Amino acid sequence: MRSSGQRGDRPAAITNARLTGGGRLDPFGDALVDLHLAGGLITDIAPAGALASRGPVVDAAGGWVVPGLWDHHVHTVQWALVAQREPLGTATSAAEAAARMGRAPVLDDGRRIGTGFRDALWSDAPTLALLDAATGDIPTYLINSDVHSVWLNSAALRREGMTTDATGLLREEPAFEVSRRLNAADPLVGDLLVRRALDEAAARGVVGVVDLDMAWNAEAWARRLDAGFDAMRIRFGIYPPQLERAIAEGLETGDALDPAGLVRVGSLKIITDGSLGTRTAACSHAYPDDPHNHGVLTVPPDELVDLMTRATGGGLSCAVHAIGDVANSHALDAFASTGATGTIEHAQLVAHADIPRFARLGVGASVQPEHAIDDRDMTDTIWAQQTGIAYPLRALADAGATLLFGSDAPVSPLDPWAAMAAAVHRTRDGRSPWHPEQALDAATALAASTAAGSLGRATLLPGDVADLAVIDRDPLHADEPALRETRALATLLEGRLTHIV
Repeated sequence: MRSSGQRGDRPAAITNARLTGGGRLDPFGDALVDLHLAGGLITDIAPAGALASRGPVVDAAGGWVVPGLWDHHVHTVQWALVAQREPLGTATSAAEAAARMGRAPVLDDGRRIGTGFRDALWSDAPTLALLDAATGDIPTYLINSDVHSVWLNSAALRREGMTTDATGLLREEPAFEVSRRLNAADPLVGDLLVRRALDEAAARGVVGVVDLDMAWNAEAWARRLDAGFDAMRIRFGIYPPQLERAIAEGLETGDALDPAGLVRVGSLKIITDGSLGTRTAACSHAYPDDPHNHGVLTVPPDELVDLMTRATGGGLSCAVHAIGDVANSHALDAFASTGATGTIEHAQLVAHADIPRFARLGVGASVQPEHAIDDRDMTDTIWAQQTGIAYPLRALADAGATLLFGSDAPVSPLDPWAAMAAAVHRTRDGRSPWHPEQALDAATALAASTAAGSLGRATLLPGDVADLAVIDRDPLHADEPALRETRALATLLEGRLTHIV
């Protein structure tokens, strides 16, 4: 790329670019084009050099221009705070994870915090005694990669005023409460890290995220806007404990917190079951070696209907976390009976009969393709006896459902190119593709990574809002390693540069 532009500039054109995307109607093929911009819109697309530009330009130098990308599921503060926490994703045993935490730096607040462990396939089990022996009297917290369980030592349990069994593990709501406390420790530090993390997202071509932090996000985003945040579009979630407050304050889905409309109210987020890694996702068949464990429904079906009815009456759409097939069935039933609009988050194990219901009910499938690659060994082991379809991307797309891609960061990194590579190639690190019959074509994966999702248009036309990414390769013709290595040369939000190399 050749340009003298810098972040904050509003170029009059992107020159010498190529177009891509499925179902294109433009006449340009592989030829170079100029995209002319004004007032935050694409005003014209013309052959390169055919029209004079009326101001500074970004020279794409043969790069490809695509709609700006979205991550439809991010826990923004928790993702940002990963920068301060000890990474445990490669720990192969409880003993190794505990030993690492014994050597981890102590944060300014006197805690040690680790993140990303995956204990489901460890040969040994987490215990309170093991962690205490390795970490001593310094409060120590290990957050599971799926965030549905946290392993604490005795000092941390005392600090939090909590108790547990001999494992030292807290699961589901007690684990979420620990994460909420850790994430809220210093809002100003958190805000700085959020800004840095979202700047890094802009450098990947991202123009928007759905923020599902477990907090009163209206206040947090108002504070960040006051501090000058303008890096991307935000839709923020509301959780059931805040539902009545949101209704009382008149917050409805789509309402903007700022005059520019960058930050808007999103959906009511309801977590209805657990997770695969914590073995709490609500499933029709029991977990191996535990015939009484079918997971948990953390929100009973009648309570789910009540929450969704109140949300719908208050003008809020719903984002329903459902991982196991039983949870997905109940979530779809609740959408059907309440008339609510929105998404099912994760949809990791879905009964065959429920696949077509997503499209019939107009419920979006907000999915995280990298989870399938991260979890393939756990899925093949822990869900071997399940009869639902695991990570059914192709099945949902073929049934006409809208797919919306995300990362669930920090569960997976906030990287839309990794999500697309996982969806299209179903592999990573040279392994054979996992269930390739559920792979998507690249055009569908690209569309699923934009604001409207897989059924939206991921091609560019005059009149479109200039939320754009200039990238160094055509994602429709990239193999798996190349797709993961895609670089954003420039990112524009309504015609304003938020990133440029």
